[in-house]
Amino acid sequence: MSDFNSFSFDAPILRILKEIGYEKPTPVQALAIPKVMNGLDLVACAQTGTGKTGAFLLPALHTLCKSPRQKTPQILILVPTRELAMQIAKEAEKYSKYFNQIKTVCIYGGVPYPPQKRALAKPYDILIATPGRLMDHMDRGLINLSKIKTLVLDEADRMLDMGFLEPVEFISNACPKNRQTLLFSATIDKKILQVSQKIQKNPEEIRLEPDDISKSNIDQKLYFTDNLAHKMRLLDHFLENKQGQTIVFTSTKRQADEIADNLQEQGKLAEALHGDMNQRQRSRAVEKLRRNQINILVATDVAARGIDIPSLGFVINVDLPFKPEDYIHRIGRTGRAGAKGDAVTFASRQDRSMVERIERLIGKPIAVHTVAGMEPQKQEAKGGSHRRGNSRFGNRSRPGFKKSFSKFRGR
Repeated sequence: MSDFNSFSFDAPILRILKEIGYEKPTPVQALAIPKVMNGLDLVACAQTGTGKTGAFLLPALHTLCKSPRQKTPQILILVPTRELAMQIAKEAEKYSKYFNQIKTVCIYGGVPYPPQKRALAKPYDILIATPGRLMDHMDRGLINLSKIKTLVLDEADRMLDMGFLEPVEFISNACPKNRQTLLFSATIDKKILQVSQKIQKNPEEIRLEPDDISKSNIDQKLYFTDNLAHKMRLLDHFLENKQGQTIVFTSTKRQADEIADNLQEQGKLAEALHGDMNQRQRSRAVEKLRRNQINILVATDVAARGIDIPSLGFVINVDLPFKPEDYIHRIGRTGRAGAKGDAVTFASRQDRSMVERIERLIGKPIAVHTVAGMEPQKQEAKGGSHRRGNSRFGNRSRPGFKKSFSKFRGR
């Protein structure tokens, strides 16, 4: 597929794609768009940052511009998180710039109901929603899904992990049986296939493995650590020697707050992002990073999906994620749209099994590196799947780090 003209999109779609500089479809778009435009049900395995939003939004807009206007939505996009809902809503607004008659409504939890009720009271065409808030509005009789032509489940694996299986089935049953159903997921496992069997009709399947989606544009490095204090010294080293916007991932909300607080005490422009924050706080933190008002976001996996900051060049995994798939979502925050990115991961010897699971998932070993003067006390055994590399960073650790992060010792 050479360019977007090959899809026979309506002229306003081609106009906006040219305006924003999109010349060629990504691999998932090249495979998915023809099937979607032919009305087929689809199960697509693709990671974050591959252009999958365009793979379902662009055909949806093409279909809508050919359809009679309805008072109720014709396209329903279900997503697991507020951040992803807002991101897709921005994409929908961008792509539909030259379709004045096409309106999008985005609803999610954690915010007051009245503004959403006012938006739902007006005619609209595309509804983007998290399952819980959508069911709340359905219970209140504010949403009618009887005219849905296309149901999209984006990041379906995350939705199931979050316990949304029953809501997804309930919402699916509220949509017409003759609809088109598109299921996008980072992984296709037994749970995904069981859901597909319940809500789809003879779906086509697309699988783009991690190697196929060009993660080679992200330079991945692994640093073994002795303890949390060792991690914090390495973290300080990289933040001192790496310019640009950075997301630091941790496993707990408490640690995200503590690291962000300590970075602020050092005079760094940093904020935390985690699930205990309300939606206004979370949105403000992301917007500050997007506007360069801060350059470090310390986050739990709530930020691993649904945050698109093209200028983000660096990801640091202070802790490994609980699931190997989330490693790909984390590092996928950088290296967006073909840009170069860096991803650094800290791991203890106890994390070795998770490292191996991640390596199996991405199809290659992550090169092990050290920083001069900060090597682990117990060196990793040579051989095996890991090979040691030379760090391109010198030993320029800031002396004041030890004091400012003393609270982490012994935990």
